[in-house]
Amino acid sequence: MEIDAEFRRQIAVSLAAAAVFIVGLVAIGVTFGGSAVLPETGAIALVALLTGFVLLMAGVGTFLMRANDGS
Repeated sequence: MEIDAEFRRQIAVSLAAAAVFIVGLVAIGVTFGGSAVLPETGAIALVALLTGFVLLMAGVGTFLMRANDGS
């Protein structure tokens, strides 16, 4: 299977979005992870991160579809 430039771009953009999510998880863990239980502010930050990730992936999908239509 040959990987063309468009497919490589899709992989790179998707991996970058996933890396942003993982960095966010680590940041929340470092900031709020001092005890065995996640505090309320940490839980809100986690929900915000998950919501942001879903919206980010929707935006990435839209971007990749529009970029593919222009080719």
